[in-house]
Amino acid sequence: MADDVSMKTSDADWAAIRARLRGSLPSFYEHEPGGALMMDLGVDGWLLEVTPDGRLLCQMGMAIDEIKLLMSEGTPEDLGTDEVAKQAKYYLQPAVDKHRKMLLASGFEETTDMNEEYVATTFQRTVDFQRPEKIEEAIQWCRKQFGA
Repeated sequence: MADDVSMKTSDADWAAIRARLRGSLPSFYEHEPGGALMMDLGVDGWLLEVTPDGRLLCQMGMAIDEIKLLMSEGTPEDLGTDEVAKQAKYYLQPAVDKHRKMLLASGFEETTDMNEEYVATTFQRTVDFQRPEKIEEAIQWCRKQFGA
């Protein structure tokens, strides 16, 4: 029963943060109602995301189909998932290297995510929904770092 109460509080906190961020930063969008808020961070293809579970993400990724196309130079080859993942990291590396040091120094943790649709390098840190001004400051800092 305690889990139900904490989940409702978390949902209410997320709803309040979502409303505040959508009001103060109209460039946020979402793919699913009530889901993460996303914002493009400039020409390199970086994406900023605030998630319902209290994380701030800066990520750079590529669609698996796009990677396969680059690897095969337009010919339809059956490429293995591991081979595609290695190649994706190669394509993403210059953009990720450009921002890695600054993000890690600012408390972000780096991970690589991959599924059947995309490969992404993600830098994430937790945010406190009880301190919305700090979330807005972190978002503005990210936007400034990426030139958005």
